[in-house]
Amino acid sequence: MGSRLNKNFYFSRERGYTKIKTQKKKEKEVENQIKKLEKTVKVTKKLKEQEEKKQTDNEKRKKIVEDKIQAIREDLKSQLVVQNKFGKQFDDMIEDYIFLVRLKEDLQYDISVNGLRYDSMTGNGYTISKPNESVQNILKVNAQMLKILQDLDLKAPDEGGEDGDDLL
Repeated sequence: MGSRLNKNFYFSRERGYTKIKTQKKKEKEVENQIKKLEKTVKVTKKLKEQEEKKQTDNEKRKKIVEDKIQAIREDLKSQLVVQNKFGKQFDDMIEDYIFLVRLKEDLQYDISVNGLRYDSMTGNGYTISKPNESVQNILKVNAQMLKILQDLDLKAPDEGGEDGDDLL
């Protein structure tokens, strides 16, 4: 092999100081690992910032939706009062309508975020494009909302929350 210089290093005429070379390789590997970890930290921070922004946007959207729902609820109840319809069954139907309004808003948000089609990964690792099911579901929700309004013999309330001239 070679002559021994001290207890830690061996001298080899073909390779030089083998322990020094392996130590330099290890240092390079550690440097590469540190660079990869720094990239991972940057990506993680970016994803966290995006998630926080998405969460604040979603909270703002929910606040707007809740204001809209409150206006719709008041409008529907006032229409029932004008028609002299009182009772828990009518209040329950209004709450069903309100549930469907929330569902419709969520479906519309999903369509605006994901579009009409979205990409999905198959079990074999291939990417395929699928239709967004929210498009079909929103049609069903709208139909059910109209049925509730017909059953109550009410008009669709203004979604802006402004009272119209219903008495004209």
